[in-house]
Amino acid sequence: MSTVQVKSKILIIEDDKKLAGALAEGLASEGYDVNSASTAEEGFFLIHSEHPDLLILDLSLPYRNGLEILRQVRREGLDVRVVVLTSHNTVGDRVEGLQSGADDYLGKPFSFPELSARVQALLRRIVAPTTSDTLKIDDLVLNTRIRTASRGQVEIDLTGREFDLLLYLAENRGRTVSREMLAKDVWKESSRYTPLDNVIDVQVARLRRKIDDSFPIKLLHTVRGMGFILRDPEA
Repeated sequence: MSTVQVKSKILIIEDDKKLAGALAEGLASEGYDVNSASTAEEGFFLIHSEHPDLLILDLSLPYRNGLEILRQVRREGLDVRVVVLTSHNTVGDRVEGLQSGADDYLGKPFSFPELSARVQALLRRIVAPTTSDTLKIDDLVLNTRIRTASRGQVEIDLTGREFDLLLYLAENRGRTVSREMLAKDVWKESSRYTPLDNVIDVQVARLRRKIDDSFPIKLLHTVRGMGFILRDPEA
């Protein structure tokens, strides 16, 4: 079930019309107002006429590449989040995209659930700010103001990193988050040459012991080959 509360506008700038159509259909089914463009010129027109909240931007466009669009958007100071899609996914490519103003970077091929989770996380910052200090998943309760967690009235002793990890999983409840997403959004590593997979797996294992091992209902799960998910037991 979608958690989108406001009908945010998303513009897809992608010259592969089959891919653009599939993305538009998937995002529209989650409650977004979606439009698409196949060229930079059409994209610029829609950016200025429709004022989207978020761009999904392919870098390999005909005549004018996506980085040029991205840099122009940032030069104009437009208030729009940008997720870059590209088959060029080396460390250098990612660094260039992020330094040019991308908010997130996703290499092709990618899974739609991961793209959807990243879109939701970016839009949450502008359309769904929390009005409460508390996040609750079943009997797990996080207080984001004082950074504490408890389950079944039992306080859970977490390190700062463990709380950041749990908060990120809670904010993406019901959605699979990949190790790449955790490395970028929790560890803030966007240009590391060696993966953080082992470090992340160790931290997730420690967190799971703290929030699940003493309780009959398990909330934190591994999704083989994809990542991790924190979900309500009935989900």
